Amino acid sequence: MKQYKELISTVLEQGSWQDNRTGIRTLSVPGAMMRFDLNDGFPAVTTKKLAFKSVVGELCAFLRASRSAADFRALGCKVWDQNANENQQWLANPYRSGTDDLGPVYGVQWRQWPGYKLLDAADAAQLADAQRNGFRQVAPLVEDGVQKVLLYKAIDQLRECLDTIVNNPSSRRILFHGWNPAVLDQVALPACHLLYQFIPNAATRELSLCLYVRSNDIGLGTPFNIAEGAVLLHLVARLTGYTPRWFTYFIGDAHIYENHMAMVQEQLTREPLPLPQLRIDSRVPAYAETGKYEPEWLEKIEPSDFSLEGYQHHAPLTAPMAV
Repeated sequence: MKQYKELISTVLEQGSWQDNRTGIRTLSVPGAMMRFDLNDGFPAVTTKKLAFKSVVGELCAFLRASRSAADFRALGCKVWDQNANENQQWLANPYRSGTDDLGPVYGVQWRQWPGYKLLDAADAAQLADAQRNGFRQVAPLVEDGVQKVLLYKAIDQLRECLDTIVNNPSSRRILFHGWNPAVLDQVALPACHLLYQFIPNAATRELSLCLYVRSNDIGLGTPFNIAEGAVLLHLVARLTGYTPRWFTYFIGDAHIYENHMAMVQEQLTREPLPLPQLRIDSRVPAYAETGKYEPEWLEKIEPSDFSLEGYQHHAPLTAPMAV
């Protein structure tokens, strides 16, 4: 993870102090990128201990479209507790439905994006096409004196990505999004890691992933998000018959919180250790071996299905999360 240390150094050397919603200043730079060859190993931070159980617990909760911090906790991830129950802005939000509620965060958008169509009631061809594609009529409306029909469908963006990897791997449109402007006021935290694009190579049977993160806390968030994205790439590759290869990580606002300075500076004194390997339990079917496409395993996956083999790391480091 030399690239991670280089990112820390870049922010420390080139960053400028910025105020933000949390009240804790950040040293920030605009635009950063890291690119990992997964043939070299799994990109787990080694200059401190990675909270791997929390990483895979969060991913499993996302895959199940969970919107409750209680679901995340049950899967071994407690990082959402403060956002659900201690964020004063969210506690006062009329859309919050009670203890542990997070609103339609990441996984809901990944697996159940709320899709709507407003069509002319007289356009039979458009209505029929929408219904063939899974949209159902919700209500009749009148807009500017014209009779309309509102239709709805929960769109499983991630499942559509897997289907396309299997059926049309030359597509350059295999992506899913977490930034839904219609619900930004209804969530405890708008998506930070928000755009994922899968890039299959049908000739080499390798699958790559590009991830764009709009805002990233380098001290705590970056190692966590890198690991989670890499696990997702491994899982999708397994379920679609590919080998995971390149994972490219883009950051919009790369920043270090003022109260994280001691933690990141300590990591700069530590030498990175050899990377581990990710293992996925044999109970999870590998399409390349079985020849059977089973995307329903996106929901069946458990945190215990993932493990790091040969993970060496320096002593753990902790710092408070800014909420």
